Amino acid sequence: MNLYRGCCHGCLYCDSRSGCYRIEGFDTVRVKADALRIFRDDLARKARPAFISMGSMSDPYNPFEKELELTRHALELMDAYSCGAAIATKSPLITRDMDILASIQAHSPVICKLTVTTADDGLAARLEPNAPPPSRRLAALGELSGAGLFAGLLLMPVLPFLEDSEEGVLAVVEGAARAGARFVYPAFGVTMRQGQREYFLDGLERAFPGQGLRERYLRRFGDRYWCASPKAGKLWQAFTAACQTSGILYDMKSIIRAASLGYGDRQLTFFD
Repeated sequence: MNLYRGCCHGCLYCDSRSGCYRIEGFDTVRVKADALRIFRDDLARKARPAFISMGSMSDPYNPFEKELELTRHALELMDAYSCGAAIATKSPLITRDMDILASIQAHSPVICKLTVTTADDGLAARLEPNAPPPSRRLAALGELSGAGLFAGLLLMPVLPFLEDSEEGVLAVVEGAARAGARFVYPAFGVTMRQGQREYFLDGLERAFPGQGLRERYLRRFGDRYWCASPKAGKLWQAFTAACQTSGILYDMKSIIRAASLGYGDRQLTFFD
């Protein structure tokens, strides 16, 4: 579910810019008309509780959410209708709603996912110019975990030639461990397709002038959709070893199983 349309983080790599989604003026955030009423009516018609995911196409905690509180009110509806919630965001504003998330988690699974592609604030500022820095996201993760919420990181995308060093990946895992993360879910590569590819490649040229990244990407990946890091295999080995040492989950089945633990036979309702 997306209450907003578009996003103002300005991330160079965002797949939601792809032409197949037909979102004009993607950098301008707009509120979907009458979204909360429609959502409430949808919940009222459901025969059994749902597990609802937010943040797949537009960050539910964009800067306008601080005043509008649409995401907060949507969470209140989920709580009232005994629904679970999964939220993906790059904003520390998610900590504002820890009270409602805790109330939901008392009866249904909750998964709080903060996206961090690098622990380096300086590098992130060039790749995600309008998003809160990773240091603030990791601090928010610590607050969520400290409140007993099931929270972790999305380590994706890990950009080839920029973020795919073993040191960089392990720095994210170490930051996650310090913040009490339950999981880190990775993707060692990036997607490129029509409508997003040119924005991404042009953005790399602007952010990293003179480094020839456009030519390097085109030479390596051409018009491929999934562009895996050439180091993906080695990164996976180092990443999984670090997660196992820290007791951090990293595969989706284990994450879902852990998040749904203790909810009895309802977990199949939420995750089938």
